Amino acid sequence: MTRFLLRTVLLLIALAVLAAGATYVLAHRPLELKEEVVDFTVSRGLGMRQAANVIAAAGVDVNPALLSGLARITGRATSIKAGSYEVHRGITPWQIVLKLSDGDVSQAEVLLVEGWTFAQLRRALESHPEIDPDTAGLSDAEILARIGAVESHPEGLFFPDTYLFDKRSQASGVLRRAYHAMQSRLAQVWEQRDPSLPLQSPYQALILASIVEKETGRAEDRGLVASVFANRLRIGMPLQTDPTVIYGLGPEFDGRLRRKHLETDHPWNTYTRGGLPPTPIAMPGPDALRAAVKPQQSDYLYFVARGDGSSQFSRTLNEHNQAVNRFIRNGGKP
Repeated sequence: MTRFLLRTVLLLIALAVLAAGATYVLAHRPLELKEEVVDFTVSRGLGMRQAANVIAAAGVDVNPALLSGLARITGRATSIKAGSYEVHRGITPWQIVLKLSDGDVSQAEVLLVEGWTFAQLRRALESHPEIDPDTAGLSDAEILARIGAVESHPEGLFFPDTYLFDKRSQASGVLRRAYHAMQSRLAQVWEQRDPSLPLQSPYQALILASIVEKETGRAEDRGLVASVFANRLRIGMPLQTDPTVIYGLGPEFDGRLRRKHLETDHPWNTYTRGGLPPTPIAMPGPDALRAAVKPQQSDYLYFVARGDGSSQFSRTLNEHNQAVNRFIRNGGKP
């Protein structure tokens, strides 16, 4: 009896060793893929066996039972993370289990450009091949409610930057991140504002920054451009800035600003109305934000584009008219 038990125990040990060895070999054997790189998405709520079926269906030549069993015996079956993944040819079942349990998701990126309007921002997100366009068909107000914004108008509320995201993330998620990024950046610069600044709130600073963003072709001019607008606000002089007029025209603008446009009143026409327009007109970048809250000290009240991206600044209307004649009417000739 003792010898029988001993033989049985030894046999069981041998079988366990063989099983462990076979499992090790299978777990570390490179898998065949239908392509060099295979993408798949593990949705929220899927168990390990369901995730294994998704992986196999995507084109990874792996036995779902082996994959889920490997995850169970290693204690990782309950810790898989939802998200989009990509695997390369030569990956092993064990590496897939590690990838799922570590949440090593694949990422894509989207660039939100300084000076974009919200309409341009929406188009970029909703047309991105790796983004779920969950905002498509929603009104601007519905989008703001979805991301938890308290403002009633979306323009300028999103910080321009390059955003990394898990593939198949929702557009609203990217917008939410960009919204909070702008809120944080705006709060920081508002704390550093010039105490003599003729602005009453961070939102007004955001409006001014958006105008500075659209009016400057060179970063080094932003401080002086902001000073022109701040000086005008201090003395009650209309801002008279073309980008706000163009923004208010919306789809009606055909690319050419005419005198009738400057004379037609609307909330964003800073020729017919004093002070700041009611909302920003674009997404300002960090340089424009800093310039708006801390303009360069000057007594300039006018500026005109030189045609090379820079601006000519003037203190009086007579100087400004001379600059306009030189750089606009005479093409920069003295």
